[in-house]
Amino acid sequence: MPKPEVAASYQELSEDVERVSENPTEEREEDMEVHEDSSSVILPDGELGTTTPSLRFSKTCLKNVFSVILLFIYLLLMAVAVFLVYQTISDFREKLKHPVMSVTYKEVSLYDAPGIAFYPGKAQLLSCKHHYYDHIPPLVNPGQPGDIECTTQRINYTDPFTNQTMKYALVVQGPRDVKKRELVFLQFHLNETDQDFSAIDYLLFSSFQEFVSSPEKAKFMKDCESSYSSWKFSGGFRTWVKMSLVKTKEEDGSETVEFKQETSVVNYIDQRTKPGSDQLFFVVFEWKDPFIQTVQDIITANPWNMIALLCGIFLALFKAADFAKLSVKWMIKIRRRHLKRTRQVTNHIS
Repeated sequence: MPKPEVAASYQELSEDVERVSENPTEEREEDMEVHEDSSSVILPDGELGTTTPSLRFSKTCLKNVFSVILLFIYLLLMAVAVFLVYQTISDFREKLKHPVMSVTYKEVSLYDAPGIAFYPGKAQLLSCKHHYYDHIPPLVNPGQPGDIECTTQRINYTDPFTNQTMKYALVVQGPRDVKKRELVFLQFHLNETDQDFSAIDYLLFSSFQEFVSSPEKAKFMKDCESSYSSWKFSGGFRTWVKMSLVKTKEEDGSETVEFKQETSVVNYIDQRTKPGSDQLFFVVFEWKDPFIQTVQDIITANPWNMIALLCGIFLALFKAADFAKLSVKWMIKIRRRHLKRTRQVTNHIS
């Protein structure tokens, strides 16, 4: 009975020998793989001895340290971006609350003729003439009535502040041609006065034509006196007034007009044969320069610039967050791979 079993074993052994003889290279490769596996086993530090430096970091450790450093850098950049967003919004709100004053100048050759309202009281207008190029000819018969070549209107209205006192105003058309340096020269005469000091009040308003075309001139003058400041010029002097126009644009879109003045006073030498106790008043009105000054408040905060800056900051935030997320995933993956290799080494050692 045992003869068939011996025959079968002999047959299997002969088949193995034939297979080895036919494929000798495969056997060598398997032996090499086994040798590499045995050589890839990482021995403990105590077994390595002096072959490996004890202070050398592995590549995995360096990668982990580098990833942590990058993560902290990007967290710092994210904090800076958040601060920039806060600062940008704060600056925008601050600029909205505090607009900047803008001043522009517009050059003109002809002004709209201003109105000059005089309050002479007991004084009398002797002469009024237009001259050009700052030239005023010598006076002829000072103190005597002369030519009145100006456009004038007389008006009575109640005082806008008391509504009881009646006021008398002499409204004169002012100069227009600034290129030719047009001026208006007026002479007043006052016989007697019961005051210690003699002076004539006047005020300037923007347009004489508006006054002429106004259906309610008394109301127009009351509004002008309420809105504009008044000035004085004294007797016995020639007062030269140089005017400049300032327009101010309000937030609601309305526009206000204001006059600025530069005044020079020259003493009048009375050469009359019998200068009595009367007073002579001389006043000159002229435009200072051909520039109209416009003042308005502008908001320097540009919403489009702020939106573009915020978009860039938020894009940087998202990129930094995405990179941080990938870095964390990569660190976890490296950690898991390291733990896996550690377990393999432990298994080989065991």
